[in-house]
Amino acid sequence: MHVKLLDHRLQLKHTFRISGSPDRDFVDVGILRLEDSGITAFGEASPSRVCRETMEDVHKGFAQIDLNKYASPLDYETVINGIKTEFDPPNALLAAIDMALLDFAGKNAKKSVRSLLGISSDRPVRTSFTIGIADLETIEKKVEEAGRFPILKVKLGSADDMEIVTRIRSLTDKLIRVDANQGWHKEEAVEKINWLESQNVEFVEQPLPAQQIEENAWVRQRVKLPVIADESVKTGADIPGLAFAFDGINIKLMKCGGLLEAMKMIRIARENNLRVMIGCMVESSLAISAGAQLLPLLDYADLDGFELISNDPFTGLSLNDGVISVNGKIGLGVKPQNAIFQ
Repeated sequence: MHVKLLDHRLQLKHTFRISGSPDRDFVDVGILRLEDSGITAFGEASPSRVCRETMEDVHKGFAQIDLNKYASPLDYETVINGIKTEFDPPNALLAAIDMALLDFAGKNAKKSVRSLLGISSDRPVRTSFTIGIADLETIEKKVEEAGRFPILKVKLGSADDMEIVTRIRSLTDKLIRVDANQGWHKEEAVEKINWLESQNVEFVEQPLPAQQIEENAWVRQRVKLPVIADESVKTGADIPGLAFAFDGINIKLMKCGGLLEAMKMIRIARENNLRVMIGCMVESSLAISAGAQLLPLLDYADLDGFELISNDPFTGLSLNDGVISVNGKIGLGVKPQNAIFQ
């Protein structure tokens, strides 16, 4: 196996702002390129602030891994489990390796990763379009840009929450999903969630700080809208301990470490009667295509990361009425359009 980790800077179309985080105009990611037996496969690492990871951490972790000690990239479960046993790699790096191995296995078998994972259904799930915290003029522009999406995901967690939602409602009657990004305290959460119920809002994501599980249960008892865990849940091991406090979970490949762990999370969530959503960081079409492999198994999707950037290095996704389609039929289904990754 010949493996490289290449840096790439994704440029955002607009400054991105969420509760509790600095403003961003770009996101640095790593593109993992795996070659073996004439097949080239790819994975992507977009480090998460939730996991307190950076690209420096990803590179340090990558330097500790020797994939050539494994017999074949086709033994992807053995490789992933072996890496986890050796040391505690950054989850974003693990996700990139997981993607690349499954992309390789799919290309070798001439089938999609979805098929490789045993997902036979092709049930469409509409994704939302994210509107970050911004001034009202910028929010109006973002609502206009979201024309192809039937669902809006609105970032809240500021003093202007109600004004933001009211302005959006003056522009469109589209279904809204709210993500507070840990930005509220429990009394505030109850007040705002109960008000949001009258604004054609489908659910509220992560109203309280991640560690406040008991407090979130208190909120949940006092509201009708479903409450979805995001920052509170990273891997499958987290789910049983929070199932009593939430109605669902948001899986992100960069938090959990890839598709294999995501499949496990879906199973555990269903065993605990939880709804399941897949989300994303700011990512290229490569990582979004990986998340899209799971769509038939899910209730909700927020896979718009590739729509937020202006210099996507991969191509192969299409969008119709909010439904993402992966055009390629083998592996992850996307191709590099940037020469340095080819």
